[in-house]
Amino acid sequence: MALKATICKAELNIADMDRHYYHLHALTLAQHPSETDIRVMLRVLVFALNGHEDLMFTKGLSTQDEPDLWHKSLSDEIELWIDLGQPDEKRIRQACGKAKRVRLYSYGGRSDELWWGQMQDKVQRFNNLEVYRIDDTPFEAIAAMRAKSMQLNCTIQDGQVWFGDDNHSAEVSVTQLFPNR
Repeated sequence: MALKATICKAELNIADMDRHYYHLHALTLAQHPSETDIRVMLRVLVFALNGHEDLMFTKGLSTQDEPDLWHKSLSDEIELWIDLGQPDEKRIRQACGKAKRVRLYSYGGRSDELWWGQMQDKVQRFNNLEVYRIDDTPFEAIAAMRAKSMQLNCTIQDGQVWFGDDNHSAEVSVTQLFPNR
């Protein structure tokens, strides 16, 4: 018998002073049986970093043709495609062909550094791509926030990110790798 996804609900309060975006989102996430608590919480964090009324979680790990999150227009065009992890060049090329903008959030310490070392020359041709690295230092605190029902806060100011609930908090470092700014 196949394992089923775990459903998590979150109230996410975003205060993004850099983009002047302030909103309370009621989110429902499906945690795939193979997905770690860190990864599911990183999806919530990345949602906060890109907060928008039309941003949505997709089927995620269970579907190859969809990103982790996306923002679609009213005419069903993909405005923003967001993936987490270390996708291969083919997936990046497909995403850049399907969406107006693509954002990748990589993580994973040393393996992430190796991945980026191999990918940085290959992605130079994609004008609609942005790549970010999430520092893995606060991952234990972030994973500890995962529950079936969550009340989370994310504050973003001057490029600094604070993410937390009533019992845990973490300052998260997100670095833009591409394009170099």
